Amino acid sequence: MTNEEPLPEQQELYEHFRFVVDSGQSLLRIDSYLSSRLEKASRTRIQNAANAGNIIVNGLPVKPNYRVKPCDTIQIVLPNPPREIELIPQNIPIDIVYEDSDLLVVNKAAGMVVHPAYGNYSGTLVNALMYHFRDLPLFRRGEARPGLVHRIDKNTSGILVVAKNENTLNRLSRQFYDRTTDRLYQALVWGSPDPPEGTVTGHVGRSTRDRKIMQVFEDGSEGKAAITHYKTLENIGYVSLVECKLETGRTHQIRVHFSHIKHPVFNDEEYGGNRILKGTTFTRYQQFVRNCFSIIPRQALHAKSLSFTHPATGKRLSFNSELPDDMKTVVEKWRSYISGRECED
Repeated sequence: MTNEEPLPEQQELYEHFRFVVDSGQSLLRIDSYLSSRLEKASRTRIQNAANAGNIIVNGLPVKPNYRVKPCDTIQIVLPNPPREIELIPQNIPIDIVYEDSDLLVVNKAAGMVVHPAYGNYSGTLVNALMYHFRDLPLFRRGEARPGLVHRIDKNTSGILVVAKNENTLNRLSRQFYDRTTDRLYQALVWGSPDPPEGTVTGHVGRSTRDRKIMQVFEDGSEGKAAITHYKTLENIGYVSLVECKLETGRTHQIRVHFSHIKHPVFNDEEYGGNRILKGTTFTRYQQFVRNCFSIIPRQALHAKSLSFTHPATGKRLSFNSELPDDMKTVVEKWRSYISGRECED
């Protein structure tokens, strides 16, 4: 018997489980112990997690042959549960900014879904990866999201890291779980955040009104803790260009946090940024904003940079991507508009 404390937590694209072993438990290999308790985890998958240092007993990593003892506290991080739908490899171009034998870094275009889900079973980054890396075991074995340890929204552009083998997948998953990666985003938001540099907190969970979007629970009654650090890079009149550093990685975190502080991301339909929230009622201004919406028909959010430690070499790697053309164009249009208004004044 075990005294199981129900975590499974889903943070990013991996699962975290925690078990406290019953006082009457006999000595048993930990891979056997866990495979009998984790319904969707094979013994091989558990052994791979242990070899990558992702099984912790009483605060220390253990190997698959460790023998479980009474009252042990066991934590395990497992990437990518088995897939429930058949994935189809598709010859879709990928913008690869770095690649070696262990991993690749992709600059994802806005409009591409990262992994298949309800309503998006094809045309995703995973479909493309399964085609381009069809000779690699990781992309043939039956995972739901092969190679993925984090994701960004369909209409968010920017940098993603993808693992090419099991060991890299486990070790990268651990880095994201331990928050030792650094992720910077840039966003165009309505208004001027006050103060211009600060931190947004508040648990993030499914909205009680609409389960398709997220909501901030300030009292922590629901959802999971979320922390977003931000800095205003440029105040452009009625909008601001901000930089965001994620301390946690919750679904829609930046979008829901900025909506919560009354500065939604520009043209974010789901969180209220697709309305004219600041400025005048003059027809010329209203038309200007609508033109900007047509240029960037998505939330103005970009995953600008990502830093992590290479699982094989131990070297710290950092990758940066330029703002996509639609965001750059809209930022320039706002600069020009505000400059022209100041000249008129």
